[in-house]
Amino acid sequence: MMQFIITKKEKEDLERLVNNFNKMRLSKWLIALFFLAISSSIFAQDKGIGDAKKYTLGSIQVTGSTTYNETTVIAFTGLKKGEEIYLPGERLSQVINKLWNLGLFSDVNFYIADIKGNTVDLELEINEVPKLNEVKIRGIKKRKQEELQKELKLKKGTKLTESFLANTKNALTNKYRKKGYLNVDPIISTRQIKDSLDNVLGEDMVINIKRGEKVKVSQIQVNGNEAFSDRKIRRFMKNTKQKNFFRIFKRSKYIPEDFKEDKQRVVEKLKENGYRDARIVSDTMFPTSEKTVEVQLEVNEGNQYYFGEVTFLGNSVYSDQELASLLAIRKGDPYNGPLLDEKITGGPKQKENITDLYQDNGYLFSRVVPVETKVYNDTIDFEIRIVEGKIAYFDNVTVKGNDRTHDHVAYRNVRTFPGEQYSKQAIMRTARELSQLGYFNPEGIKPDLKNVDPSAGTVDVEFEVEEQGASQIQLQGGYGGGGFIGTLGLSFNNFSLRGIGDKDAWKPLPMGDGQQLSLRAQASIAFRNYSLTFVEPWLGGRKPVQLSVSLSQTEQFLFDPFTRRADNSRSFSITGINVGLGKQLRIPDEYFFLSANVGYQHFNLNNYNVGLFRFPDGYSNNLSFTFALRRDNTCCNPIFPKSGSRFNISAKLTPPYSMFNGVDYKSLSEERNIALEENDEEALARIDQQRFDWLEFYKVKFQGEWFNKIAGDLILRKNIEFGFLGAYNDDRGIPPFERFFVGGDGLAGFAMDGREIIALRGYPNQSIIPRRRTEVTQESFNDGATIYNKFTLELRYPITLNPSASIFGLTFFEAGSAFDSFDNYSPFDLSRSAGAGLRIFMPQFGLLGIDFGYGFDPIPGSNTGANGWETHFIIGQQF
Repeated sequence: MMQFIITKKEKEDLERLVNNFNKMRLSKWLIALFFLAISSSIFAQDKGIGDAKKYTLGSIQVTGSTTYNETTVIAFTGLKKGEEIYLPGERLSQVINKLWNLGLFSDVNFYIADIKGNTVDLELEINEVPKLNEVKIRGIKKRKQEELQKELKLKKGTKLTESFLANTKNALTNKYRKKGYLNVDPIISTRQIKDSLDNVLGEDMVINIKRGEKVKVSQIQVNGNEAFSDRKIRRFMKNTKQKNFFRIFKRSKYIPEDFKEDKQRVVEKLKENGYRDARIVSDTMFPTSEKTVEVQLEVNEGNQYYFGEVTFLGNSVYSDQELASLLAIRKGDPYNGPLLDEKITGGPKQKENITDLYQDNGYLFSRVVPVETKVYNDTIDFEIRIVEGKIAYFDNVTVKGNDRTHDHVAYRNVRTFPGEQYSKQAIMRTARELSQLGYFNPEGIKPDLKNVDPSAGTVDVEFEVEEQGASQIQLQGGYGGGGFIGTLGLSFNNFSLRGIGDKDAWKPLPMGDGQQLSLRAQASIAFRNYSLTFVEPWLGGRKPVQLSVSLSQTEQFLFDPFTRRADNSRSFSITGINVGLGKQLRIPDEYFFLSANVGYQHFNLNNYNVGLFRFPDGYSNNLSFTFALRRDNTCCNPIFPKSGSRFNISAKLTPPYSMFNGVDYKSLSEERNIALEENDEEALARIDQQRFDWLEFYKVKFQGEWFNKIAGDLILRKNIEFGFLGAYNDDRGIPPFERFFVGGDGLAGFAMDGREIIALRGYPNQSIIPRRRTEVTQESFNDGATIYNKFTLELRYPITLNPSASIFGLTFFEAGSAFDSFDNYSPFDLSRSAGAGLRIFMPQFGLLGIDFGYGFDPIPGSNTGANGWETHFIIGQQF
């Protein structure tokens, strides 16, 4: 910056001269020559040439618009009274540049205040950059205004420099151009604000956003293409589409960044079909109206090529046949450069590739490079050159960022151990295991290779994790079992039992050991339920052996629906305990988990008449054993899996008492039929007490889920379920417990009989009665089914996977049915539905959601046509 020293009067005279030049309308070239002559003279003075003179500095006065203390400004300049300076000279130019470079001032000038002999007094005039006071944004909705203000960092007190204003305008322009508003014209204006004493408070900013209409593509014209039609080339373009009346799902917006990606995609698609020299020669975009543009592409396809001989060089670990089988490229196949790269290095479409084959088996330092060795006619020979290198081993393995979760909990889920052979698959498996814990943000787990040493053959790996809330609270209300039922549940999913004695660990409960503690209470006028569950996933701390213990107490009082009062002297209570053990298996792979559970329930009736039993006073017992085998290799977010599958098969059994208790159940059944005919309640009570003193049944269930990526983050979930409840002794029959109730949201409300609620959206809760009841009216009593099956197809797309709140939308099609026995079992006689929904997962509250489902079929037992729309609220479970 060129600076020179004048008095204020000289400055005012110079400004008047410029104004006179403008009034005289002199040529801009003459004015420029005039000021060039002046500046040349000044430049000579600035270098100490010509009239530059040495002075002794007297006083310095600071003027202008500034909130800074005068003494502070003078001290920062470095100028001192008595210092010898040249006027004009480099010293003052350096001071001006120093002040200017702070970015705090919009104008910096030195003026001569007075000269006495060889002493000069100076005036330093500085104008501070104005500060932002308030912002008003016009042209968009209020909610968008707040988001935009945060995005542009328009905070009170921000320095309104010229560059800041220019950058703000450019950011607005680029933001809306990316959305298709090519004619956007943001206008930014500022206005100085003063208080009653004429003190400057800052400047208000007004941003007027004139977006205009979204610009659409009226036509995409393709030239130069011979092998592929214009329509085919346009289909290669994923985001840039021309206007079409029938286009619904993809708008024809013109967005420059998307168009740039689409041009690259066209070239890639041509290369995938053998045209390796394909390129876009030129592209043109020109407006056809205020709302539309036309796009022209000049394509050069080149010649089509084919793969020739593919040979391998440098491989000793794997044979040519093994590598060729993995490469899966044959001589004569159309040349496909992107496919070759993916087969070598991997990609979104090719999970199995040569590089990962080596890296999963320790060869971290291996290099695989495809080289064209010969091109003849339309054929290309390749040589896959492999440098295997030495086997690498893990040296240091660390987990970073687990502030609440104890180290041993994180490290026991690590699959990469110091001294073991390097494996990329083991690293990805560790990331999956850490994400499945639920204590860390699955999207934030980042494995990082450090200290890679090819000479020593070692590598360190660090897993950076981000803690997220692991505790949940459930607040739920509903009607049933005698009126309003309130539910309070607390789940601590990273509990620490050993921390109970540590006062400092209670924040609010001791946490960090990966244990689960759940407390749940339900209550209404006529119903009370309390349960406590504790799970230790690593019993003994050495192996993943899971111990679970659950205690529950339920009490139901006889409720009079007319008086809406409960009689506390007449009750039905259930006391239960369950103890389970589970173990992660190594064979066939580490995704399998085997569990065994023993449960006991004691039912006690005190002057209580209930449809489950025909005796008002008495008891019943249920001792059951459950064995389950599951496999879960979903990845990587347990709330929103993007790949993999889940399978679960279980069998719940009671001892076959009828084989050894000596009771003749055939005679007992005949006796009961006579008692029913004679309406003999005493006999019925005695017989049912004998039939149900110990419950006898077996139950088999299967569920399978698959998750497949369709495109991007669009995920297809497929689900199959089947359940069967059977009896060892047909004369004793299947007890009225443990049955399947199909239909509705799947939430388990009030139930005293251990029933399983099977969700089927688009129909009322528990409305799908067994198919044998189709001739019975809907009002008939539904005592549940002994067989059910269900099929689901669901498309999911994430809105956000933020650890504080994961949200995804879904559409679904599902069908299910219920049956009484295999005699009338017809797996495809289904009640069908379709709809859409939303899921929100917050660590503090678990999974919440809503579904809107349309039932295409009538409710079994009714003849009213399609059931129509149903709304379902989801709390604490996942379809």
